Amino acid sequence: MKNQQTDAMSYLPAVYAVGESYQIVMPFAVEAIVKVAVGDRVFYDDTCGVLRSSDRIHRVEVPMSLLDAAREYSVIYRVIIDRKAYYPEMEEEVCVTFDFRPLPQDREIRIYHLSDTHNMVEEPVAASGYLGDAMDLLILNGDIPNHAGKHEHLETVFKLASAVAKGNIPVICTRGNHDDRGRCAEDFLNYIPHQNGKTYYTTRMGRYWFLILDCGEDKTDDHEEYGNTICFHPFRRAETEFLKDVIHNAEKEYLAEGVEHRLVVCHIPFTFSKLVEPFDIEKELYAEWARMMREEIHPELMLCGHRHLAEVWEVGGKNDVYGQACPVIVGSRPIRHKDTKEKEFIGCAITLGDGSAKVVFNHHSGEIRGEQTIPLCAE
Repeated sequence: MKNQQTDAMSYLPAVYAVGESYQIVMPFAVEAIVKVAVGDRVFYDDTCGVLRSSDRIHRVEVPMSLLDAAREYSVIYRVIIDRKAYYPEMEEEVCVTFDFRPLPQDREIRIYHLSDTHNMVEEPVAASGYLGDAMDLLILNGDIPNHAGKHEHLETVFKLASAVAKGNIPVICTRGNHDDRGRCAEDFLNYIPHQNGKTYYTTRMGRYWFLILDCGEDKTDDHEEYGNTICFHPFRRAETEFLKDVIHNAEKEYLAEGVEHRLVVCHIPFTFSKLVEPFDIEKELYAEWARMMREEIHPELMLCGHRHLAEVWEVGGKNDVYGQACPVIVGSRPIRHKDTKEKEFIGCAITLGDGSAKVVFNHHSGEIRGEQTIPLCAE
């Protein structure tokens, strides 16, 4: 079988870019043991040598360079009938092979950005159809579920990745502040990429380097809305140390040979702050993040959501509170009509070339709601 979802698979795989690897995350409808073959190498979903089956979300990490060269991978699984201590019973092995297109290095790249879908599926999928099969990279930039009160909400990540990327192209996925709310929030890492349990990390795909950040919630930890269930201030302090390590590492990966484009992906546009309670948090910390971007990393673009807008914020503009290092694209606008219950969605297509980025904000109906070409001035 090729590029097909089977009865055992809930959705098609999501191929997340993390560090120098792809994390292939595969949701299953039944208990199964799962492995992934790339060329003649096999990678397992195991815990210290024991193949996992009780958790129906499987994650297999493969080297990015290997999959980029092979341009296909095979999901191999066996459904569990009875995992007895001796002579467990399983169904016959099934192999599903998926084509894979790594980020192209010899032309401009086409990115589709979705955030703040808040459980919407049909409308964001339709919006992403603006690029269709020409898409090279899907970015799911936080608040994809409406909240984490139910696991079915978290599955919105898989629904969108499956319908849009189809297991065939890389996906970058971040966590938003609404993803931190509810009884299932602690389980969200099973659904999204992370590096050593952290939702902030870097990844490089050829000449493109990405910094993925996570601001956590948008109010102080002791705000009554959260009921003493979060500790994001120390989380952000640790993230600040991570940023310092990225900058002061002798290798300086963002300046490595061959890196030509640098992008920041973060749900909350931290260079903007509502200077009123309860949103006026982490002023010194976010100012420090902005300084590190501006003085050290020099990204070309920062891609954000959170504000439910379809706008480009220029350096020095009215929304530049802490000193942007680059233009900020706030790239998704969900619209819900309370009276009619009608839903609309505006997403963002970015065509990134060597000298400029063309930004298109399009309605899920296909109507263009805004266009802008941004000159790129990376140092």
